[in-house]
Amino acid sequence: MPHQISPPTAPAMIVKSSTPSDVPPTQEEVSSLMNTAFTAQTSQQSLDASYAVSTVLINSVGFRGLRIYGILDEIKKAAADKKDGARRESAMNLLGALFERLPPAQPISEICFLVQAGGILAPALDALADKGTVVRESAQYALDALFTNLSPEAMVVALLPALSRYLGKRTGKWQGTVGAYALIARMADKAKIGTGSKEEESLKDLLRESMGKKLAGLIPIVDAGMHDLKSEVSKQALKTMNSLTTLLSNDDVAPRIPLLIKTMENPSTETLQKAIHALSQTTFVAIVTSPVLALLTPLLERSLNTPTTSQEVLRQTVVVVENLTKLVHDPVEARTFLPKLKPGVQGVKDRASLPEVRELATRALNVIKKAMGDDDGNLASGQIAPTTPADVLQFLDKTVDVKRDLAGFPGDDEMWSLARTYIAEMVVEDVNLRHVSRVSLCSAPYVRQLLDVEKANSVGEALQQHFIDEDHRKFGQPIKPASGEIEIVNTDFSLAYGGMLLLSHTNITLHKGHRYGLCGRNGAGKSTLMRSIAEGKLEGFPSKEQLKTCFVEHNQGEDADLSILEFVLKDPELAAAGKERVSQVLAEVGFTAGPCGRQ
Repeated sequence: MPHQISPPTAPAMIVKSSTPSDVPPTQEEVSSLMNTAFTAQTSQQSLDASYAVSTVLINSVGFRGLRIYGILDEIKKAAADKKDGARRESAMNLLGALFERLPPAQPISEICFLVQAGGILAPALDALADKGTVVRESAQYALDALFTNLSPEAMVVALLPALSRYLGKRTGKWQGTVGAYALIARMADKAKIGTGSKEEESLKDLLRESMGKKLAGLIPIVDAGMHDLKSEVSKQALKTMNSLTTLLSNDDVAPRIPLLIKTMENPSTETLQKAIHALSQTTFVAIVTSPVLALLTPLLERSLNTPTTSQEVLRQTVVVVENLTKLVHDPVEARTFLPKLKPGVQGVKDRASLPEVRELATRALNVIKKAMGDDDGNLASGQIAPTTPADVLQFLDKTVDVKRDLAGFPGDDEMWSLARTYIAEMVVEDVNLRHVSRVSLCSAPYVRQLLDVEKANSVGEALQQHFIDEDHRKFGQPIKPASGEIEIVNTDFSLAYGGMLLLSHTNITLHKGHRYGLCGRNGAGKSTLMRSIAEGKLEGFPSKEQLKTCFVEHNQGEDADLSILEFVLKDPELAAAGKERVSQVLAEVGFTAGPCGRQ
């Protein structure tokens, strides 16, 4: 029976050199190891031989051996052998051992497994439908090993597209379809906000935001599975849809999610009307981003374009469209989703029987046009251009001379072509989500087998520095405190409101004599943070004995007419210091005294 943990008799061996051994194994030697795995008498013997194949590759030709020795082709043939269950099991053992060992040692192998020639994920998913229990267990072991070893970037740019392709074909076994949906759900679940370390939560943030931007393509695929005739598929698809909705960070829509999923699960006129009515009763205040648009656009589009939709529901729909669109601040996201709604709103404007509905549709149409910006696709004034794969490829092509720098082994030209695109797509995720410190991790390790180690490292470092500089150019560089300044606090903290985690492992640094602004969307936790500071409940913040804090609510009621000095003096502890001392301290932080002052 396969095990996810390697047996003690087959320890992992780390390669100290990135170049293949001078004496690579012969085809006969590798074939003999493969044959040992395929003809093993027990599952453990098969797994031991599979680990041996992986170790031989890592310590010799590396990822190149997958092609040179035809290993993946042999695995595909064995996985499709309908007459020999032992060979099918061994094929999954081999695949699992390779998935477990190669990516950590040589990340470039991810391209062989998921991208090159369509990848080899499909045979593992198909094997979940095998009649033999040990084959199914081996296939699940292989999928688990691959999932465990992929970075958030690799999951989004390689695993997710591979799963989407598999589900899009609709020709696989239903057990494989369930397995593919389950992997997507695992990705979304892995991205949930938690209470892990700062590094762990940062990786979750990256995965959550990256997957959120892919929801437009994912939701239709999962929605199709929710209506599959096989109950096991529809149940798993429903679970996956629930997992995907956790990627949304919008407090306005969150309470409506169960109803929206029910509408997708049972797409009747009645459920659609209930969903539209609920959305029309929602007060939208939070910024609307692509994950929210991906979830709501199909429902709104259906309501607008269904001929039997009543005038009242049309009225509610165009109101929802207008309210949502007002909060779409990114023209790029607007141009991705709003063109799907624009024809329907235009149709309501032209053909609605009630003047009020036509007027509301006209307003919604104007808001859509404004949100989308220029029709020619030009950036709006002040908008920051996102980084594209072409930007990364341009830098890579300037930095790497293919003829001079590549190791020159057979097939390296093709692998470099695939690797540069793979790297570019991962780096784009890091840069656009401002995780620029991960750029070198998503570049240098992937080319160390194609380039000299020193050259690979220099490419990764140069690429990361380039995008750090770009980040500073676009968003500004963090202000460094002047020498000698007094630091009030410098700590990491987490902040929750009720059962909702608002901030996780967030740093706050404050220096004496500075004034700070706190910016964030509605519901982000600004007031909660200020109250936590004022009440002495923020972990790591100086106690009230060390630092006096005062939280002034934006709506002061009876205190609204008081001056700043008068309001501060209402505090008995502060008043005890005397009016002159309070005025002096206020002046030190920018609140000047006198008739024309700000006190």
